[in-house]
Amino acid sequence: MTTLWFGIVAVMFAVYAVLDGFDMGVGIVYLFAARTDSERRTVLGSIGPVWDGNEVWLLAGGGTLFFAFPAAYAAGFSGFYLPLIMVLWLLILRGTAVEFRNHIDSPVWSPFWDVVFAGSSALLALFFGAALGNVLRGVPLDAKGSFFLPLWTDFRISAAPGILDWFTIPLGVASVAALAMHGALWVAMKSGGDLQARARNIANTAWSAVLILSLALVLVVPAALPRFANRYEQGPWGLIFPLLAVAALIGVRIESRAHRDSRAFLCSCAYVVGMLVAAAFGHYPYLLPTIAGGDGGLTIFNASTSTRGLSIGLLWFVPGMALATLYFVFAYRNLLGRISE
Repeated sequence: MTTLWFGIVAVMFAVYAVLDGFDMGVGIVYLFAARTDSERRTVLGSIGPVWDGNEVWLLAGGGTLFFAFPAAYAAGFSGFYLPLIMVLWLLILRGTAVEFRNHIDSPVWSPFWDVVFAGSSALLALFFGAALGNVLRGVPLDAKGSFFLPLWTDFRISAAPGILDWFTIPLGVASVAALAMHGALWVAMKSGGDLQARARNIANTAWSAVLILSLALVLVVPAALPRFANRYEQGPWGLIFPLLAVAALIGVRIESRAHRDSRAFLCSCAYVVGMLVAAAFGHYPYLLPTIAGGDGGLTIFNASTSTRGLSIGLLWFVPGMALATLYFVFAYRNLLGRISE
């Protein structure tokens, strides 16, 4: 049951990365792809009906973590207090920029909100990637299961690390590149004309960066985290996940060059899911390992609620998520097709 809920939590955050990831990526490429006010309205119109709904999956992931693994939730939300507050402000700024941009027709306010939307989107992608790096790397848990991390220390993996170090920063940069590609493919799929052409060019440029960074992470992560290598040695069947990500990334290139934008975007979705599932597989059964390594830290076994509670929760979770999924299918079916200027 604990393994099942570990998988459910991973799926919640993977769905969030795919759905809110593309509108975050739209923000990253926004100022480069859309150059006129009409084009920028088109880009915002492509995410306008769904961007706030996509963030529901972040709440669902946090709520699921709170229910299934309360000890990890408590430790993580207190230890990562500083970056979580920063993420909260960035989410507020991004939402404010999307909603307020067209309320005042002004040569000052419109460009201001454009920059806020693009900047907050890029910083969110960076922080989410660095956050994943912190979870994978481990944290300095004390005997009570508590910790606190400053924003940075000496940028090394040590007994007193910071949120930003030589391991977490590359993951943050890789996240920005991957979501930029993801968002550019969404813009290419939803637009036409010069805007679509620029979006395709940006996606192709981002693809090269994603390829280089992905190959680097495949080498760096097992070297920096020996338990990852051990996990894949014990379960070599898990290699299917990184291989899926590689195949999907190749698919992005093939489909994008053939101007099959919808297929390229779906391949990008598969790449994001493949990379995150590969990370979850290597991380299992840990939720928050200690920075010292070994067997210490919070796992799905010592951080979970009771088996009976997990069983009862599953009875409520299944119909609730079925309704949420049906709603998202309905919402996206009404968003099919390209957005007209």
